[in-house]
Amino acid sequence: MNSFLDIHTTGKADLRAMIDSARRMKDARNGRPKGAPDDDLPLKNRMVALIFEKPSTRTRVSFDVGVRQLGGQTMILSGADLQLGHGETIADTARVLSRFVDMIMIRTFEEATLQEMAEHASVPVINGLTNRTHPCQIMADILTYEEHRGSIAGKKVVWSGDGNNVCASLMQAAGQFGFDFTFTGPPTLDPEQVWVDFARGQGVKVEIERDPVKAVEGADLVVTDTWVSMHDPQSAKERRHNQLRAYQVNEALMVHAKPDALFMHCLPAHRDEEVTSAVMDGPNSVVFDEAENRLHAQKAVMRWCLGV
Repeated sequence: MNSFLDIHTTGKADLRAMIDSARRMKDARNGRPKGAPDDDLPLKNRMVALIFEKPSTRTRVSFDVGVRQLGGQTMILSGADLQLGHGETIADTARVLSRFVDMIMIRTFEEATLQEMAEHASVPVINGLTNRTHPCQIMADILTYEEHRGSIAGKKVVWSGDGNNVCASLMQAAGQFGFDFTFTGPPTLDPEQVWVDFARGQGVKVEIERDPVKAVEGADLVVTDTWVSMHDPQSAKERRHNQLRAYQVNEALMVHAKPDALFMHCLPAHRDEEVTSAVMDGPNSVVFDEAENRLHAQKAVMRWCLGV
């Protein structure tokens, strides 16, 4: 049994196998209706619990559809349904759910919730997102880059904006997949030093560059994310906008990257804030391929977790 908790705790060979598996499954669907099952149904007769303490569109739909395409069934539970850590400990919830389902995906706030769930569950647990990391998104991003440009190894990836949970997982991926990483953003929103150290420890180049124009020079991929969370108070939103305005991804910035550099955003985007519509809808943007690839990457993750 394998749990998929973070990119840096998953072996490089396993990560590569998941990306390759995702590509094969995507190719094998051959434009068939979205509700049609895959030819291979490794989750037949299996039940997957999808827990959402934090609301979601892409994570919920992609996991639900993915389980069904693989022949399984889903049980979707909100934080209110479970009252995680309130009416019952997370450890006990994990033990109970493991008696009813074959796998658990959890999208939550605190990393400790995910870790406790995984520690006490007797079925695989998948990290659908925490405040600290978002590994499933980055697996989709790697898949997206490679289907457009080939191997990501040795490429230059630039993150512009807030060193948040998506940035953290992308830095982990730099170490595991062997690409160079540049962060550009204000010092107050730097990524955690532990992720910088991890990637550098794997032998890749990691830079912090305050000037966004210098940062994107020679970039093969430019990535950003929203500046504020739906849960942030208004005062925090105003501070974030003031700090990050210089790091907006726009046409003037993208012209300094390689001519064929791709642009990614995990969505939902606040158009004309962290990225302009001209870039998001432009020829170098692959944001909707990236969104679709959550489905295919997560199907590969689930198969890996169950060894099927």
